[in-house]
Amino acid sequence: MRLRFTLSLALVVGALAVTERARADVSSWAYVGFGPALVEQDANRDELWSLDISAGIGTPPGPFVLGGLFRVQPYFGEGTDLALLVRGATRGFVQGGFGIAVDAGGYQRLWNGGSTGGTVALVLGAPWGITLNASGGIGTNDVRFGGVTLGLDFARLTVYRTHGTSWFLNPFVTDEHGRGPR
Repeated sequence: MRLRFTLSLALVVGALAVTERARADVSSWAYVGFGPALVEQDANRDELWSLDISAGIGTPPGPFVLGGLFRVQPYFGEGTDLALLVRGATRGFVQGGFGIAVDAGGYQRLWNGGSTGGTVALVLGAPWGITLNASGGIGTNDVRFGGVTLGLDFARLTVYRTHGTSWFLNPFVTDEHGRGPR
């Protein structure tokens, strides 16, 4: 029995040691944006400024990319929301050009009595990582909110950028199948 286990383990380790190098590259996002927000709770309406800090990863670049995203969104003068989201994006968005992404998931509010609920966002991407994010949500404790942020996605600006490479080289660019540099 022990000999079989040892041989099986050696076979698995050997197979993993001789596999061919993977050529696919995952998609990723690292966004920071700033903008106005409207927060409504118990008939109180506040106009605030918010910062959106989001990071996540997804499938290799293709016609449609699916991934996950973690968002930290402080509202200046109030508190912070945390969100865990699923993202669907176009290839143009992922590779730093024109494109769109849709985010949906849950959030947890850590201020003003707390709140848990759902949030969605429509994200418009332009070349050079410029990103416009319009989001909103509904949660417990009669909370509704919405906002717009404008910022930069640093992964789309640097690693995944396929636009403007004729005059600003990107040695890490992936092709339409998600394969990285060779």
